[in-house]
Amino acid sequence: GGVQPGHAVRIFPAPPRPPGAYPSATPATARDHGGGSGDVPEPTVQGRNIRRLGLDFAKDDVLLGEGRLLDPAALSLAASANHPKVGGVKRPLVAIIATGDELLPPGSELGPDQIISSNAYGVAAAAQSVGARALDLGIAPDRKEAIAALVTKAVKAGANVIVTLGGASVGDHDLVHDVLTGEGMALDFWKIAMRPGKPLMFGRLGDIRCIGLPGNPVASLVCTQLFLKPLLAQLGGRAFQQDMRRARLGTAMPANDLRQDYVRAVVSTNAGALVATPFGIQDSSMLKMLADADGLIVRAPFAPAAAAGSPCDVLMLR
Repeated sequence: GGVQPGHAVRIFPAPPRPPGAYPSATPATARDHGGGSGDVPEPTVQGRNIRRLGLDFAKDDVLLGEGRLLDPAALSLAASANHPKVGGVKRPLVAIIATGDELLPPGSELGPDQIISSNAYGVAAAAQSVGARALDLGIAPDRKEAIAALVTKAVKAGANVIVTLGGASVGDHDLVHDVLTGEGMALDFWKIAMRPGKPLMFGRLGDIRCIGLPGNPVASLVCTQLFLKPLLAQLGGRAFQQDMRRARLGTAMPANDLRQDYVRAVVSTNAGALVATPFGIQDSSMLKMLADADGLIVRAPFAPAAAAGSPCDVLMLR
């Protein structure tokens, strides 16, 4: 029934409002004297503690805009608006193929001239960090038919991107270019003026993007940061922006040559300013240095020698 002037009814959280009960008090401010009598010693305000229809959203409101990441709050909002399904962009699938007779998986007993295959794990983690799915197809020996068989697997799996690791340079056993073009890939570019990462290759196999990453681990992961992550984010409908910051050099750096350099560095703070100190050795096989680096100092082609304290651009990694 209804509530008349001078009367009150006790309700529990989230019921419909009894007709006539516009002012509302909480149990902390209402006093029950027993025998059906009580009072509210504090003033009440019309509509307080009452949630009106349409308070959160109303019919025809746009609740989630195009491109919105379906985070926990967004999913709960969609459910509360009684939508059992929402349209979304499918997470892209990247198929990863390592190549090389010298490669063995982690946990193997290494023989002469053999190394552990490590690049695929970093590439997969980078892909997953921007919402993509990763399919590691393992290691193909240096035989065209073996590489082609894994490319076929990637196509059948519905990969949006095929990433090959190694085998994209110009040696006698660098077979990836020939295999992919033989499978129908249209080559867009091969080799770029950057360090590390010169042997990078890109093309299209129908609707599938093909990226040939260098075999050296650091070059592979730097190219993944610069090229693969933005591509996968775009395919997945996500915004992506590199974390570029201004800093000052912790030590002097020599003049640069014709390639753009990405120099591993420790980034610290001094008097509120960022200071980027490059490691002394920058060999592209040295993964520990990349794991220890906070960022990459970006040096343009033909950049002149720079003294300690000079301004620089840093691509932050973490």
